Amino acid sequence: MTVGPFELLLLAAAGFASGWVNVLAGGGSIFTVPVMVFLGLPGPVANGTNRIAIIAQNITAVGEFFRRGHSDFRLSATLAATASLGAYFGARVGVDLEGEAFNRTVAAVLIGVAILMALGEEKPKGAQAGASPSPAKNLVLGHLLMIAAGFWGGFIQIGVGFLMMPILHRVMGLDLVRTNMHKVFIALVFSVVALAVFASEVEIAWIAGAALAAGNALGGYAGAHAAITRGAGLIKFAFYAMIAAMAAKLLFF
Repeated sequence: MTVGPFELLLLAAAGFASGWVNVLAGGGSIFTVPVMVFLGLPGPVANGTNRIAIIAQNITAVGEFFRRGHSDFRLSATLAATASLGAYFGARVGVDLEGEAFNRTVAAVLIGVAILMALGEEKPKGAQAGASPSPAKNLVLGHLLMIAAGFWGGFIQIGVGFLMMPILHRVMGLDLVRTNMHKVFIALVFSVVALAVFASEVEIAWIAGAALAAGNALGGYAGAHAAITRGAGLIKFAFYAMIAAMAAKLLFF
């Protein structure tokens, strides 16, 4: 793959879009992975290289949430540890990932998750402005489910936010701002694990990854700012819009 000024600009633009959407909902890798494949990278290499951008995006997003007073590193760390266990094994499978059948699998997962999120739209306690956040519930189940989400994240990354959000929001009862706060920390940690696995098995395109990372970092900052200032309404809109777009692309295009 030849990386000239045009390619770097295209990768950075795709990275920004990906970072913004990933922090607000998920599915942002639908912008970055196809761009890298279009530019000539094999699927497994694009899959692994994409993790560089995810790490950069989530570093800035975690920092922005923390700067604005949103953090719970103890819970984030335990959830990230279980997700990383799944991510390790998912990445071992993902290094060989190719094929059309996978697209349909992703689309099926997205549709299922959208249904899960839509079932019962009652607002968890603590989601109201000014209310004290209620403690997370179903901690054991939440951590166990996060292993499965981590496996998917290590396997392909695309759409992993759609799996983490129902676990954090519906199962553990966290409001949508705290859901995103934990989500970016968890994804940061397990993406480091996944990148290490991919780097040991395939040749990572580090220059392309750096261009993506620059865009993702800016997009992650903008997405975290939007999540905090615009709140649950914008997050829900982005979530369902991206599910619809991803499912349509995977099934029909």
